[in-house]
Amino acid sequence: MNLNNITSLVSEPSTSKNILTSDVELTGTLKFDSEMIFDGKLDGEIISEGTLTLGKNAVIKGDVRTKTVIIHGTVNGNVTVQERCELKSNAELLGDLKAMRIIIEEGATFIGHSEVTPSKNASRSTAPKPSASEQAA
Repeated sequence: MNLNNITSLVSEPSTSKNILTSDVELTGTLKFDSEMIFDGKLDGEIISEGTLTLGKNAVIKGDVRTKTVIIHGTVNGNVTVQERCELKSNAELLGDLKAMRIIIEEGATFIGHSEVTPSKNASRSTAPKPSASEQAA
């Protein structure tokens, strides 16, 4: 294979799942584009526009910012997701949570504040706006 073929293979985005198992320990920032299953230990932050699944052995000490996250393990930091956050029954979140949709299963531990941010396309209140005379009263 010539160098041009290798370069084109490397530059194409991957659609496969990235998997880091429970024997992985990282310090720093973990970044990925598509989908990641992480079951190790991380002292740092996770940043992505993709989907993150934290396994039951996962221990994160730092913030998580992704599109979607499913947490089975432990996060000691703030979680901010663009779409959906699921805290499974054995999950532990010690930090604030901000998401469009939040699912918390029975048995999950969540200590912090939550903020649900509805989508920008979601309709606002369907109640009619008060007239100018009603507002003045």
